Formats: sequence, C-alpha cells, structure tokens
Amino acid sequence: MSNNPEFLRKMLETKSILRVGGAFDSMSAKLVETHGFDAIWAGSFAISATHALPDASILTMTEFLGVASNMVESCKIPVIADCDTGFGGPSNVSHAVKKYEKSGIAAISIEDKTFPKQNSLLENGRHELISEKDFVSKLIAAKEAKQDQNFMIIARTEALIANLGMKEAIKRARAYEEAGADAILIHSKKSTPDEIFEFAESWGGNLPLVVVPTSYPTVKLDELVSHKIKIVIYANQTLRAAHAAMSRLLSQIIESESVTQTKEDLSSLEDIFHLQEMYKIKKQEKIIEENLKKMGYIN
Repeated sequence: MSNNPEFLRKMLETKSILRVGGAFDSMSAKLVETHGFDAIWAGSFAISATHALPDASILTMTEFLGVASNMVESCKIPVIADCDTGFGGPSNVSHAVKKYEKSGIAAISIEDKTFPKQNSLLENGRHELISEKDFVSKLIAAKEAKQDQNFMIIARTEALIANLGMKEAIKRARAYEEAGADAILIHSKKSTPDEIFEFAESWGGNLPLVVVPTSYPTVKLDELVSHKIKIVIYANQTLRAAHAAMSRLLSQIIESESVTQTKEDLSSLEDIFHLQEMYKIKKQEKIIEENLKKMGYIN
C-alpha cells in the first residue's frame, strides 16, 4: 500500500523534498491527498482546534490516534502523526508507538518539551524543554517498541523555540540521531528561515531534516532543497483557511434574507459526493443486484 511506512521511506530516497499537507479530519486529509501532496500531517494544533480546545496536551492519545487512524482509512498516501511530547515518559512513548504503528500510520513526531506543552508559536507561551537525557530515553523506548523498521520516529527539538541557542539545538539533534531517531524536525518562530538554514548547514548529521515554515511562509521550495531539507510540513494552513471561510459565510448568512445573497464561493454538492465516493455505493448495489439475479432472488 502507498500509505505504509516503506512507501514513505522510498519517497524520501527518490524525491528531493516531500511536501506534507496539514489535516484535521478525514475530509481535509482526503483533500490533501487529491491535491497531490506526498503525505498528510495529522497535527495536534489543528485536531485540538476542531474540538475547540487549546493546543496544550489536553486531548488524550486515544483521541489523537482516532483522528489519525481515520485519515489512514480514508487515504492512500502516508500519514505522519504529531504526538506532541509522546503522551508521557518512555513507557507512554513505547505504548504510543505500538498503537500508532498498528493503525497504519507511517511516522510519528515527538518533541522535547515538558508535559503539558503549549503551542510553539503562542505569544508569551511557556516553552520549557526536558533534559537531553530524558528525551533520549523516550527515543530509545520508541526505537525498541517499533516492529516495522520502516516506521519513522521524527525527533522534534524545540531548542530554538525556547531561545536556548543554536549550539543547544545542534547538540540535541546529534544526541537524538545517536539515540535512534529517523529524522530531525527543527522548529523556529523567526519570521525568516535564516536560523533553520544555519542549523541545516552546521549540524553535520545524516538524518532527513524536517521543517514547518508557519512563521516564515515566504521561504521557497528550492531554498529548502538547496539546504538539504527533505520534508516540509504545511501544518495549519488548511485549518486556518477553513476557519476563515466558514466565519465569512456564517456572518453573511446571519445578515441575509436568503443563502443566495451570500458572496462566499461554495463547493457543489457533487464535489462533496465525489469526495465521499457516493457513486461507489451505486456500483456496489448494481453488483449485488446482478449476483441476486444469478442466484434466482430477482427475476
């Protein structure tokens, strides 16, 4: 299957960079797939937002896993799941790896913040990291727990988010590689990609580098490729676009006499039917009817 861990690994080997689209449910995941992205990001920020809850480790592992698992069932491209801090200590991480791997997810990302975490881009948020040793313990547990060696553990360091400096970010990334991580996600809240590029040029590791250019959206794909970054995650743009469009539409409806007076572009019902694969039901019904006729139940 093209959504399994082996397929994700093969794409990393054959493509200069993978483009990963953020999703928050099966519909948004399916749209990411149909628009040609390489993989889906099941982001904790977006999933928390769909529950109208803060991105602050409030939802449980089971709740996050349920959403990501639904994406796997709905889509053919790989799903990368955001697992925040791993839902606890090494034992929790081990349990999560087993559950996520069995659900068909291709990779998970865990970060080196304290639990409960706060969103990395929250203004005046609390961004504290656990010790390097404690996070290495989580990575060792993750590596030991996985059954399929193609299943990827992405180690996300928040050292730059926490203003601990480039040396600390590099030191941690090297330790995480040694501990058995399969990729390094280097995160930044700067408005330019300069410190990301500095990290990419300086750290000297062999693992694929992953970036999330939310705060530096002007960065170009060829710039990322030239700095040997292998995965770019557009983590929350779908959520923000959906929020903006629904807000505009609802404001227009509440102020109008009829829906026809609204100016927002709407997808047709046919568009939604195709997304749902409604017409497959008709085909299934026809096959069943033909078989019933052969068996003499229908004249």
